[in-house]
Amino acid sequence: MRYSQYKYKFYLNANHSITLNDKMGQVHPHTWEIMIDIVKIIEEFVPFYVVEKTIDTILAPYQDKYINEIEPFNELNPTLENISEYFKDCIEEQLKQEGWLLLRMEISETPARSYVIDAIYDSDNNGINDIYENVDEKIIEEKLNGVKASEVEEI
Repeated sequence: MRYSQYKYKFYLNANHSITLNDKMGQVHPHTWEIMIDIVKIIEEFVPFYVVEKTIDTILAPYQDKYINEIEPFNELNPTLENISEYFKDCIEEQLKQEGWLLLRMEISETPARSYVIDAIYDSDNNGINDIYENVDEKIIEEKLNGVKASEVEEI
């Protein structure tokens, strides 16, 4: 089986305000750029629009809204880190059901500032590490099977 890896970018336009030192800050807008690196672990063909629709559906309730009024951010401080962790969990779970693994997610709130989550190393990933390890082992095995025996001896 060949593993296909893709990078997608999505944009979330929304307003938020964060609480610092028990004081609510000003409401301000962002266009968050959300980039995901995913690998397909099923053999059947999956059109691009399926992944795009999945992510758009997750982001839709927050699009052009004041996210502090929408769960979970009505109780969870909508910092860049909290927003990233929440959407990572939602995206990872939904994509897993569709035969994809989330490898990495990056959310930028400005062109100069991003929060990055390497899902492979996420310690709270609901047993996903076992799947990643199996994928890694299969990829290595496939690569080695494609290398001539004499080339393996040189390594």
